[in-house]
Amino acid sequence: MKHILPIVLFFSLQYIHAQVFDVEAIKISGDDDKRINLVILSEGYQASELAQFKTDATNFVTEMFNQSPFKEYANYFNVYIIKVPSNESGADHPGTATNVTEPASPIRNVDTYFNATYDSFGNHRLLYYEIDGYSSNNTQAKIMNVLATNFPTYDQALILVNSLEYGGSGGLFPMAYKGSWGSRVIIHELGHSLFNLKDEYYPGDILAAEAINMTQETNPSSVRWKNWISSNGVGVYQYTCVTGNCADWYKPHQNCIMESIDKTFCSVCKEGMIEKIHSMVSPIDSYTPVSNSINNPTFPADFQLDLIHPIPNTLESTWTLNTAEFAVNVDAITISETNLTSGINTLTVAVTDATPFLKVDNHDAFHVYTVTWSIDNSALGIEDITSEVNNFNISIYPNPSNSLVTIDIENSLNTDLKVDFISLEGKKVKTVTISNYEPQQIDISYLSQGIYIVNFYANNVLIASKKVVKN
Repeated sequence: MKHILPIVLFFSLQYIHAQVFDVEAIKISGDDDKRINLVILSEGYQASELAQFKTDATNFVTEMFNQSPFKEYANYFNVYIIKVPSNESGADHPGTATNVTEPASPIRNVDTYFNATYDSFGNHRLLYYEIDGYSSNNTQAKIMNVLATNFPTYDQALILVNSLEYGGSGGLFPMAYKGSWGSRVIIHELGHSLFNLKDEYYPGDILAAEAINMTQETNPSSVRWKNWISSNGVGVYQYTCVTGNCADWYKPHQNCIMESIDKTFCSVCKEGMIEKIHSMVSPIDSYTPVSNSINNPTFPADFQLDLIHPIPNTLESTWTLNTAEFAVNVDAITISETNLTSGINTLTVAVTDATPFLKVDNHDAFHVYTVTWSIDNSALGIEDITSEVNNFNISIYPNPSNSLVTIDIENSLNTDLKVDFISLEGKKVKTVTISNYEPQQIDISYLSQGIYIVNFYANNVLIASKKVVKN
């Protein structure tokens, strides 16, 4: 998921002088188009301090990838820095906060590139690019211009400020000070900006909304994180009331970094973050052979995946040849002449992530990634091999249900899925076909209570199975 600037915005940025700055990689896991690219911009560092900026950014990256789930999915990220020099060091501190008695810190105004400012929106610790939202419009355009000129394929940009006074902010471009808690501030803010997590202290009525880790649902069997209830401290906890409608909202945990930066991510937040990673990056980095890459291939024929492995590896793979299972949990196979029939043969490998950070049973969404090879076999040997990849995002909800379930699929090749409902006795009780981007409600009210296995088939190949509970 790379950022592409809207055409109107792109042309408006042409009126801002485009400056080229030094871009340096500090973490490379793979090709930029197959990784999540984080870009760190310097703010309040003079040209003579940019070496220190690199050190500060590297320290942040080290701490970030020591935290779960970044630690386990470090191979899915690249990190770059853009060395943007400022004329002066630090950040503005105008002394205009309304939540402290000013001046709570020495008042100062410094000439920095992105105009980092404490006391923003009247909050002493809110370090933002400008004093308020209205004033930030031009600075935000300036940030976008720097990114468009120097690293347009970023996925998430953040700003590191050369200040030792605690402060930070979220939003489109998270910003944080470089001091001892700065890394934790940025990790918290990335939870908002990159992964759509909510604060687990009450963020105020304007920001309160249904989200991965925030809800008005109080029933433990219906709440969106129902799979995690009573595990790892997960429950349905009312927000601590300080103002507004906080009593109407609930969170999954009482000790999560989304509430306090001295904590770690809770299980519910980790799951949401990993699902976002799965939606942005396929674990299939490359594969061989690709279409038309072999001239007159001979037996035995080798087929291989190059996967982006989590740490430790939790990827699982199922290889199917002509709809029959051929191999499981291997990255490469060899096919002999006796394995093939005359004519077109179909070899498919489906890859899923079995990480314990995800609880896919009774959960809405899961991801499957496939490579399919068509092998044209004749008496003279393999005449041709073609290949295609597909990424599936499959949702089935609500689960459990006593009447209707909705199945929604999205995939890159516009492939329909055949879906079979199988009882635990092995009897097929229902078959439906689901079209891409066309959610379908399915009546299961007439089925007996219990657990059913739902099998998903793409072109008659089983690519995934999921449990559904009929109440």
